[in-house]
Amino acid sequence: MGDHLELLLGVVLVANPVFAISSCSFDHLMALYHFCNLTQVPPVPNTTRSLLLSFNYIRTVTASSFPFLEQLQLLELGAQFTPLTIDKEAFRNLPNLRILDLGKNQIDFLHPDAFQRLPHLSELRLFSCGLSDAVLKDGYFRNLESLTRLDLSINQIHSLSLHPSFQELNSLKSIDFSLNHIPIVCESELKPLQGKMLSFFSLAANNLYSTVSVDWGKCMNPFRNMVLETLDISSNGWTVEITRNFSNAINGSETLSLVLAHHIMGSGFGFHNIKDPDQSTFAGLARSSVIHLDLSHGFIFSLNFHLFEALKELKVLDLAHNKINKIAKEAFFGLNNLQVLNLSSNLLGELYNSDFYGLPMVAYIDLQKNHIGIIQDKTFRSLEKLITLDLRDNALKTISFIPSIRDIFLGGNKLATLPDTSDLTANFIQLSENRLENLDNLYFLFQVPHLQILILSQNRFSYCYQSHTPSENLSLERLFLGENMLQLAWEAGSCWDVFKGLSHLQILYLNNNYLNILPPGVFSDLTALKGLNLRSNRLTVLHPGDLPANLEILDISRNQLLTPDPNVFASLTTVDITHNKFICECELSTFINWLNQTNVTLFGSPADIYCMYPDSLFMVSLYSVSTEGCDEEEALKSLKFSLFILFTVTLILFLLVTLIVTKFRGVCFICYKKAQRLVFKDHPQETDPDMYKYDAYLCFSCKDFEWVQSAFLKHLDIQYSDQNRFNLCFEERDFVPGENHIVNIQAAVWSSRKIVCLVSRHFLRDGWCLEAFSYAQSRCLSDLSSVLIVVVVGSLSQYQLMRHQPIRGFVQKQQYLRWPEDLQDVGWFLNKLSQHILKKEKGKKKDNVIQLQTIAKTC
Repeated sequence: MGDHLELLLGVVLVANPVFAISSCSFDHLMALYHFCNLTQVPPVPNTTRSLLLSFNYIRTVTASSFPFLEQLQLLELGAQFTPLTIDKEAFRNLPNLRILDLGKNQIDFLHPDAFQRLPHLSELRLFSCGLSDAVLKDGYFRNLESLTRLDLSINQIHSLSLHPSFQELNSLKSIDFSLNHIPIVCESELKPLQGKMLSFFSLAANNLYSTVSVDWGKCMNPFRNMVLETLDISSNGWTVEITRNFSNAINGSETLSLVLAHHIMGSGFGFHNIKDPDQSTFAGLARSSVIHLDLSHGFIFSLNFHLFEALKELKVLDLAHNKINKIAKEAFFGLNNLQVLNLSSNLLGELYNSDFYGLPMVAYIDLQKNHIGIIQDKTFRSLEKLITLDLRDNALKTISFIPSIRDIFLGGNKLATLPDTSDLTANFIQLSENRLENLDNLYFLFQVPHLQILILSQNRFSYCYQSHTPSENLSLERLFLGENMLQLAWEAGSCWDVFKGLSHLQILYLNNNYLNILPPGVFSDLTALKGLNLRSNRLTVLHPGDLPANLEILDISRNQLLTPDPNVFASLTTVDITHNKFICECELSTFINWLNQTNVTLFGSPADIYCMYPDSLFMVSLYSVSTEGCDEEEALKSLKFSLFILFTVTLILFLLVTLIVTKFRGVCFICYKKAQRLVFKDHPQETDPDMYKYDAYLCFSCKDFEWVQSAFLKHLDIQYSDQNRFNLCFEERDFVPGENHIVNIQAAVWSSRKIVCLVSRHFLRDGWCLEAFSYAQSRCLSDLSSVLIVVVVGSLSQYQLMRHQPIRGFVQKQQYLRWPEDLQDVGWFLNKLSQHILKKEKGKKKDNVIQLQTIAKTC
């Protein structure tokens, strides 16, 4: 659980005392001289309690090396860079020394009386000093009546022949002989320790009993008449046979905690050359009162029938980091007092109803980091005392039940749905790192009575059918929903009431949820909320009403706040606003002023609160940004407001006029023409006489004659009305009867100032019309002028026009007119067409033909 309870929420920071003293100096209590190139003990005040002299070049320590330091309790003289010689009574001027650290030295000479006259010495560290058996045989530790802990690990000791003076060390509680070269220990060698009660005795990593043949009849019990709270004999390469012989040898010696970790017992996965432990392996421990047995880090594949039957008093069994794949029926039979069972980091794939038979008092089972994919329904139901079950980091895709216990760890599996747990009464549920997507599961879990902590981080919550209505939960205090996808559900407008009824919730994690909005009132029911984590989302703005009224601690770091309102943070006691994207312009001046004056505790260094814009202030701390000159903005507020009103009124008028003109453009055009005639005394304009017989040749299909007559001729041709201005040429009236049709077309094209082609569906099917269009294009090339005007009639597409070779070249290079669909645009269109007919074209190169304005009006 500690992995999830990060620093910030619900934590009061208390500064731990640290050494303010720098290296190679001292104050009245401590002298620190690490890596100071010393060759002898420096002078220090007589009030010094801690003298640290490691990592120097001190070669010799004699009785005169130290001044009289009556208050000194700790002396570190380890890890010298040169061999060390320790003379007789070398520390006699330190009468109250409690801890002496000589570890990691190469001791060339150690006088047998080196540690004399140290009546209060309680801890002696001699690890990794190159010491031999002599340090045990020759009475180096006599008269140390206060010695409690002796560390002789990582030396060159080959035999434990203890000097009789060990019998006098009545305070001795801990001895560490690990990582030496002790092949065998028998009863006679440890006889001076008989009658003692030791809290720790280590013979780990010595290859003990594994490289020699042992006659246990002669060696007998090395720990006879001793009480050992912890006996560490791990990493000695013990097989099942060695373990059985040792267990039988120490029969009757009270050993409360036996550490046999890093063994080689067990066949391992796929092998059978080494035996798994069986019923007889630990039988000799029946009278040793073993409470804790550590068999971790081995190769046990199968837990055999009645394997631990002799260990009646065992309370803690550690089988982690083996290769356990099979639990035989009644493997745990006889463990009536077992409370903690650790089976983590093994190869279990299935759990059956009979696996944990015989564990009536077990309270904690650790099954994390296996490969468990299936669990039978009644596997844990018979364990009435079970309080905590850890099934993290397995392969559970579905689970048909969740046992009704206090603490449940189900994180790191593949769960996509949850079972019906209406009878669940857990206080703690951990479901992080699964595949839960439906937020309806939250409504369901909130109904669990007595639930206090719910961890759902690193799932996939992203949608919600809201099939459950919110229910009041008066027990939930901490909810972890970080690293999900709540934004997807909330932006769809669903599950905004997910926190409704959680009136006792104190801590809420919503970090890394891609949030760019906070639904209105989403926190309104969280009246007891003290800490809220919104870290690493995409929030751009926070309003004072968005947060709960009683909130004290807020983490809003790594979002996209641009110009935050300081009123949001005014009621908080602690806030983290680091690594946002502040825009350092005058709009931020209020926030910058608040930042420099507030009493709210701000997490992070000032350098982590920086500008992202403008470029001149990029990555500059907000504490370094000046707000001078921003007061001028206040004076301009009224002017800005006036300009805003003026702009708004102008825009409204413009839009209104545009709307009227667009809606009634035909009427507006008629009014415009009438006004023009009244003002400028306008009369129908006569065409200038020139070399052309006609003003325009109107080329169209004969099937369109009636429409052309009503749409064009009546409004443009002078023979239809005296008000018209153009002398138009068209086939039905002006072509010479009996004359060759090609000749008539040529005559019309070359005797007209402009050629107007009315391209309709009939026009595209009429070969004479297309022939006339080709002659008109030839005229354009001859005159080097744009005399051809194309008017597209009807809903002809660009594709339909370009299907015809004569028209394709024109459409690709020049613009054409389109007959308006709205009748109110006809007058305006005819006026524009008249202007194009009247416009005189000067001879130009082909590449510079005049571009006609395209007219395309739609209703």
